Parts: sequence; structure tokens; C-alpha cells
Amino acid sequence: MYWNDQKECMSRDELESLQKKRLIKTVETAFHNVPHYRRVFQAIGIEPYEMRDEKDLQKLPFCKKQDLRDNYPYDMFAVAMQEVVRIHSSSGTTGKPTVVGYTRKDINTWSELMARSLVSAGIQRQDVIQNAYGYGLFTGGLGIHYGAEKIGASIIPISGGNTSRQLMIMKDYGSTAITCTPSYALYLAESIEENGINLKDLKLKVGIFGAEPWSENMRKEIEQRLNLKAIDIYGLSEIIGPGVAVECQEQNGLHVMEDHFFMEIIDPDTGEVLPEGEKGELVFTSLTKEALPIIRYRTGDITRILPGSCTCGRSFRRIGRIEGRSDDMLIIRGVNVFPSQIEHALLQMGEVEPHYQLVVYRQGQLDMLEVQVEISESILFDEVRSLEELSNKIRNNIESVLGISVKIKLVEPKTIPRSEGKAKRVIDRRGQ
Repeated sequence: MYWNDQKECMSRDELESLQKKRLIKTVETAFHNVPHYRRVFQAIGIEPYEMRDEKDLQKLPFCKKQDLRDNYPYDMFAVAMQEVVRIHSSSGTTGKPTVVGYTRKDINTWSELMARSLVSAGIQRQDVIQNAYGYGLFTGGLGIHYGAEKIGASIIPISGGNTSRQLMIMKDYGSTAITCTPSYALYLAESIEENGINLKDLKLKVGIFGAEPWSENMRKEIEQRLNLKAIDIYGLSEIIGPGVAVECQEQNGLHVMEDHFFMEIIDPDTGEVLPEGEKGELVFTSLTKEALPIIRYRTGDITRILPGSCTCGRSFRRIGRIEGRSDDMLIIRGVNVFPSQIEHALLQMGEVEPHYQLVVYRQGQLDMLEVQVEISESILFDEVRSLEELSNKIRNNIESVLGISVKIKLVEPKTIPRSEGKAKRVIDRRGQ
């Protein structure tokens, strides 16, 4: 199913020509209207008229989150404030928030991208969407909301939290789609089971999950426990919000909306652009944004561009699921460790719950990693020997994936904190 087959299925030649035209215009707009870009271009002796194609783009410096913070709140905007009809921002928990603005055209573009995303996931006009992403300054809730209204679906703006109310509305209102973080989807599944709700009494058929990395095994767990098709969506506020990329019904990579965003994969250490298929950090340049044009923005997200085309017929290239973040990456005794690697290893096993936490600490001069894992209630009262065997099995699984030794701590069911938003997976005590 397509929302806009003329755009989503255009030929690669037509798409690349459109990208080139829009890229040149974006660079010119940024240079002439955003002092930050003018300074950094002039510092390396680049003029906008020298931009002819994507190879010239590689000559430009990267934009980072700190650049947006340094120009807080509005100095990265390329239009006058009377043209800005919406302002969103990050939570700012690690410093000044990043502020993003939208013109009326930007809002219409975002709604179009979200309409494509919802239809790609299998949602149609007759569906009832329970939107459990947060509303407010966070872009998730309103992004889904405007896309749903554009395709004519019924949207329930319930936002996040209040799980008992979520379950009541899910059942009574006949929700056919749920949108939230994957960790909250698992929490909903757990609550459904605890409340004795029969899945046959629910009408859920699809879930759109994003805002945090999740593994293929976590997808299988969600699909089994909620009896729906779990679709991965990707976006970030600095680029536009959700709707930058989304899976189709094939569930084989996320199609990037390439008529609005130009993507690169770089080596996070050297900044070198990597060829298709190699894993690295995802970088985006916006092609149509008016209020906040963004050039070579380092997302911090680790993925790769998948080779080949998709059987769905869309011409947009695909990225693999986000495996983690370069800034969330743990370095344990010289080895790069992503929480999603551990999640994948854990969810291959049936004896543990899909809830875990990683505790990093220092023993002498050595970094240590403890993986706290909830065991299922069915084995809670097993013999000590059985629990030791399970602990050894988990440790062997994880160590075979990571290549370093880890400590396993089995904990009772429901002792690891649940999240109604993004799950907090890592506790780093090395600085304590």
C-alpha cells in the first residue's frame, strides 16, 4: 500500500535529480540566512555556488547537537519568527535543549511523511490509532497525530502513561493500531496478561514502535504477546521528527524518505563516508525544510544502508534497524558494547523476561559489566542448581556475542523499573 505512489516509487534517476536540485537550494538558503552555516562555510573557504552534487557535500563540516545548543534558542532558524508556526525541543536533560522550528509548509511536509509512514505500516482510513507517544515539546505524539488525520484515520490522543487507562481505552474504543516505544509496548503486554485480558477481546493488528533502539528478537516478543505486526519507525526532532524512515509490510529495513532527506553513513571516529552496506553513524541533510535547514547532521545512531531494492516497489533506499547510538556505546576493556546486542542474546532464551539493565563499574583498574536479568515466574522457585545453570547459560550466550566476560545477576520478576517512555538500560558507576 502507498500513500503517494508517484513520489514513493519514482525512478532512481528522477529521485537523484530531485535530490541534487533540492540540495543546492538548501545549502544556498542556509548560507544566506543562518549565520552559523555562513561562518563554518567561510572558515573552510567554501561558497554555496560551488555545490554541484553530493560529492561536494562531503567537503562541508558536520553539524552536531552542540551546534544547535550553542545557537540556542533561535539562531539556527532560516526564517523570521513570524513564519514559524510551531516550536518543539528536546528535554534538555544533558544541557540546553535543542530547539526546532516549523513553518506552515514544514508542518504540511511532516504530515505528508507521517501519512506515508502510517500507510506503509498497513494503517488505513478505517483504523483507530491509539497514540501513546508523548505530546507536548516531544515530536512523537503530534507527528503521529497529524499523519493520522491526513489519511483520515481515527486518532486517540491518549499520550503516554496511565497504563490502566490505556488498557481500558484499547478494549472499549476498539483500537486497531498502537503507537509507542517498544519498551512500553512490552509493558502494556505484561499489564494485559496481569489483568487477565484476552487478546481476542482486543482489535489490535499493527503497532508502530520507535524512539529507542530495539532488536529483532524484541519484535518477535512484542508480536507474539500483543498479537499484532510490529513496524519500526525512525526519526529525530532535529531532522523533522518521526517519519524520516519507516518499515513497510516486508519488515526488511526502513525506507528513508529520500525526496526530503539526503543520507550518509560515516565512520564515527574519522568522519569518512562509508560505502553502502558498511555499518557506521547515520548523517542527514534536509532537502525541503524551511525554518530549520540542517546540513550533515550527525545523528549518533548506528546503522547501515541495505543493498538492493525492496519487493514492496518503493524506490527509496533502506537502512537497517538502529543498533544503538555512538554516544550510548559502552567501551568495556577496549570492546564496543551496545545494549541491543545484549538484548538480542537474552531474548533468544525462553527462561528470562524481556527486562534487563546493564551496570558498569570499576574493579581496581578494570571495567566490569554486570547484566541484571529478570527471570520468569515459572522458574522463580526452582532449585539453586537450576538457577546457576541458567545464569551460566545466559553468561555464555552474551560472552559469545560480545567477546568479553560479564557478570550475570538474576533478579525476581518485576524488580527492574518499567518505563512508559524510553527505557533506561545502562547504569554507569565508573565515575562514582
